[in-house]
Amino acid sequence: MAEALKLELVSPEKELASRLVRQVLVPGLEGEFMVMPGHAPVLSTLKPGVLAITEISGAETRYFVRGGYAEVAEDQLIVLAERAIPLEQLDAAEIDREIRWAEKDDARDEEERRKLQERLDFLRQLKQALELGH
Repeated sequence: MAEALKLELVSPEKELASRLVRQVLVPGLEGEFMVMPGHAPVLSTLKPGVLAITEISGAETRYFVRGGYAEVAEDQLIVLAERAIPLEQLDAAEIDREIRWAEKDDARDEEERRKLQERLDFLRQLKQALELGH
């Protein structure tokens, strides 16, 4: 069995990680699961949450991920995320301000209300991920 797992973490904007790691905790739609070398093949939809990467050194890197897929095959994990943001780049106070602004905003029509609700849902998911990740 291999001692390392090849991780590829990609979002539409860029490749965020391409390296050997010890393990990765994946927020799957049907529940979180840990991927380590030798893991059985899996294809899973991602739910909004924290992707926690344990480096070979033992250090941990965490990303908020939203939407996309994770595929495990032959000591490799490929994560294709619609959104992926390093938790260290998130500012809880700024997220709280944006949530308050979005809650007070008056949408003029149904389309604006839908977009505002999507934004509010996203901000609340970010806040929850930040709380869980620290």
